Amino acid sequence: MKALPLLFVVASLVACSDRPATADASAPAEDPSATTPPPTESAPAQHDEAGADAAPATPATSADSAQTEAGYLGRWTGVEGMYLVVASKPGGGVTLDMQWDLDNKGMFDGSVTAEGLRFMRNGVAESAVHTDGEATGLKYLAGKQDCLTVKPGEGYCKD
Repeated sequence: MKALPLLFVVASLVACSDRPATADASAPAEDPSATTPPPTESAPAQHDEAGADAAPATPATSADSAQTEAGYLGRWTGVEGMYLVVASKPGGGVTLDMQWDLDNKGMFDGSVTAEGLRFMRNGVAESAVHTDGEATGLKYLAGKQDCLTVKPGEGYCKD
């Protein structure tokens, strides 16, 4: 019975992991033709002003991810005293200091991913994504442009 909470925590952490799932050695191999997406038209070659081929786009670099993380840093204000403060953590990741309802506040470790700001709060995997005030579902934040929404009714905006 004591293993059940531990198993839940491990499963939650795996669900929040940025790493792709690895194949189980005991699992049967999948048919590659079943998972191969249909062919698509290739993008036309890009040229610079002189007509020479431009370099192909490169995958995201650490500078890109730092710039993405910078978009989440700072103080975000909610309604009725709610707030979210996102700060860089030495060694990578972010720390969230937040009050998310009238009775609950705390500090949590998080990470910035392509899907948004991910964190575990009270055993539940949560994500805060960039939205506008309308998407938060909170009338007080309506009309604001730079916001984070965790779920309907929980959102924070920068002024």
